[in-house]
Amino acid sequence: MAFEAIDIAAEPEARRELDRLGIPLVPAVVVGDRAVHGWNPNALAELVGASYTEPSRLPPAELARRLDQILAAAQRAIRQVPPDHLEDAPSQGRDRSARQLGYHIFRLSLAFPDAMAQRRLPEAWLQEDAPPDLDDADAVAAYGRTVRERIGQWLARPDAWDGLVETYYGRQTGHELLERTVWHAAQHVRQLYAFLIRLGVTLEAPLTDADFEGLPLPAEIS
Repeated sequence: MAFEAIDIAAEPEARRELDRLGIPLVPAVVVGDRAVHGWNPNALAELVGASYTEPSRLPPAELARRLDQILAAAQRAIRQVPPDHLEDAPSQGRDRSARQLGYHIFRLSLAFPDAMAQRRLPEAWLQEDAPPDLDDADAVAAYGRTVRERIGQWLARPDAWDGLVETYYGRQTGHELLERTVWHAAQHVRQLYAFLIRLGVTLEAPLTDADFEGLPLPAEIS
């Protein structure tokens, strides 16, 4: 089976087809009238009729440790963005500014305890814009500190990752959702790092490859 990659921004008809299928955002894989939205290897394998074996995951306690480490790195990184570049977009093809990206890292991470508590994860939570009062790097980093505290409180619970959650991309175990949260946040920290390096900023205590080891991160940073 052959697949074709399509640039949605350059193909209005492709955008209309995704709208018809109820897919609000890319990435998405479409086969006929069926589609899979986002990174969902099991669903993708089923969609294209391929076999897929789940890789081993880091234990939940290690994922919890990594998440706090990644969020601390995000706080450092967002504070390093020069004020006159805070509204620039770190990633090509995306309108999300560095300030919005910093907020997004923390909000998507806070979505984990919210989702575990409510047993649902709507995509709208991950599409929220930064509130108007988070108008500079220090304010975004301070929000990150609050998020770390709230996540830490949740992860201290004995049942922090137990059970199932209905997400916008399918049903997930708490362990699966925690892993996705960690690598999602890590990927965006990598994007902030790449942005800062392009600006000639020397990274403060950056995470290393060892800190990302064991996470199913895509090869591309953009």
